[in-house]
Amino acid sequence: MSARQDPPSRPTIIHVARAAGVSKSTVSRVLQGDTASVKPETRQAVARAIRKLGYEQNAIASSLRTARTHTVMLIAPDIANPFWSEVTRGLQDTMEHSGYSVVVGNGDWDPHRESQFLKTAQRNRFDGIAINPTIIHCRELRATGIPTVILGIRDGFPQIDMAGSDTYRGTLDALAYLYKMGHRRIGFIYGRYNTDPGYARFQAYADFVKRNHLRADSSLIVEVPFDRAGGERGMQTLLSLSKPPTAVFASNDILAIAAMQRAAQLGVKVPGDVSIVGMDDIYPAAMTTPPLTTMAKQKYEVGCQAAQFLIERIAGKAPREGRRCVLPCRLVERGSCAPSRG
Repeated sequence: MSARQDPPSRPTIIHVARAAGVSKSTVSRVLQGDTASVKPETRQAVARAIRKLGYEQNAIASSLRTARTHTVMLIAPDIANPFWSEVTRGLQDTMEHSGYSVVVGNGDWDPHRESQFLKTAQRNRFDGIAINPTIIHCRELRATGIPTVILGIRDGFPQIDMAGSDTYRGTLDALAYLYKMGHRRIGFIYGRYNTDPGYARFQAYADFVKRNHLRADSSLIVEVPFDRAGGERGMQTLLSLSKPPTAVFASNDILAIAAMQRAAQLGVKVPGDVSIVGMDDIYPAAMTTPPLTTMAKQKYEVGCQAAQFLIERIAGKAPREGRRCVLPCRLVERGSCAPSRG
């Protein structure tokens, strides 16, 4: 019987230094990206030794020396929603380009889970946090001591960077589109969780009704969670009115698609009997029957800009005050809207 062989040991920075014929400190400077004090030929020798040995830097040891983990946490409310998948891709692609890894936490619209993810980021000494907070307050984010960026535009976070969409203007544009088609009785499936999310849409709806001298009818506003069941319930409620709306604006595409499905189950034709507009332009919106008209958000770009804010904040190159990047929405006309027959 042959003797058991021990697994080969992982190459260390000392092995790299010996192979390259330099000191351990020189290898360390090369790994840290120091180009000022290390000659190009020395950096090349170290790079060759790293490739030959298959050396991988010990992230834990490195973080102890530099107080950096090169890891950030993204806390999204619903990663199953394709909207957040695209935002995550934008943030991850940009962070990875600068050498950071991204850990994704699905908050699931649960304040307790959000708080636990914040604690995880603190325990593991993450370098940054990107979050769409559902109930977390500014003081809680600042108390972590970790550079943070908010995914979305919110009030009450004056000192924290934000990247998001102009949801208020997007809502006004969606309603104006329906108004131009002759719709005057417009229902609103108002997606909302906890305190702030969705309020810009509500304010825009109220302002639009007032500016266009439409009759304010609270029965046309149905507040629901941001999920499929909420969309179905919202449409069921609106279509059960003695005088149903001729058009409906839904806070996001998940709600709008669910509303279309519920209308079909009730024998109500879209757009023949009721027109529907969503918001976000997630990829399934183009595959519904009929395809959904929606206000498109620049999802990937929001993630990229949030990441850039975070990289600058981590590096200490950002101003003290919080910055705002507000990207416009764009109407995507498909088949779920038609002129009012009333």
